[in-house]
Amino acid sequence: MASRSDKSSLGEFGLIRRYFSSHAISDRVLLGVGDDCAVLSLPVGEVLAVSVDTQLPNVHFPAHANPSDIAARALRCAASDLAAMGATPLGFTLALTLPAVDERWLAAFSQGLLETAQQLRCPLIGGDTTRGALCISVQVHGSVPAKKILKRSGAKIGDKVWVSGSLGDGAAALALLENRQTFTEDEKQYLQPRFYQPAIDFDVAVQLRNYANACIDVSDGLLADLTHICDASGVGAQIWCEALPLAQWKNSVCEQQAQQWALCGGDDYRLCFTADAQHDADLQAVGNCFCIGKIIAGSGVVALDSSRNPVQWLSHGYQHF
Repeated sequence: MASRSDKSSLGEFGLIRRYFSSHAISDRVLLGVGDDCAVLSLPVGEVLAVSVDTQLPNVHFPAHANPSDIAARALRCAASDLAAMGATPLGFTLALTLPAVDERWLAAFSQGLLETAQQLRCPLIGGDTTRGALCISVQVHGSVPAKKILKRSGAKIGDKVWVSGSLGDGAAALALLENRQTFTEDEKQYLQPRFYQPAIDFDVAVQLRNYANACIDVSDGLLADLTHICDASGVGAQIWCEALPLAQWKNSVCEQQAQQWALCGGDDYRLCFTADAQHDADLQAVGNCFCIGKIIAGSGVVALDSSRNPVQWLSHGYQHF
């Protein structure tokens, strides 16, 4: 992990040793932090899955946020892409740009990063630091059996559409953080970790290798992300609004707001996947998986109300540009 343009009294290598060298290395990491490259060993029959995600203040997280929370969110959001492919983590690299060396900020950030890496079993294996406007880029590396890769392009007409947990939590949590919505104390306790520490469903992803025809993580909103599956697969989809899994915070908002957050809010990082109806019982046995619609002929995604009429008031999900 290299450092450039750093005038801290620690020195570039001292900064790395103090804050970024304590990650435990798994047996799949032959070389980690400290060399010019990390070296990974892949299990027999598996291939490498790689993804990168960038987080910016006041775009992806509030600039005043706790550095520990910022680190947790950065790694979890990146790792979600591995789960979407059915991959298990091997490690990650970090490109960290800082306006200055603030040791209190770095201590909190590195602690949050370490704790999250341990929870996800995804160690830091290298990276780069430099001076500039705050920018956090995380590249994750994982492995997946070559014949079990989950893709966006495999959805088939007649498949059921599933999600691996509750929807709308990310948008509701952001509304709480920004004081745009009032919630009960129990709802606040549920929502407070949801924005910075979204659940990443690696255990579910591994099981989906045997059942799912297509898969994606819900980062930009269910409608937007399911549209990616439909576009890649040449199909359309229906979503049944009454089947959307919503947590207890739904009692503090109107039905339309709850559905808007669930369908378009994003930042949930649950898995959205399609599977043949013959696997319904298997997927119910996986646990915390909910059937919310079906794949149909055509294109695009339509959300239907309880009378099976299209919902007209929805906005689209998050777009980066």
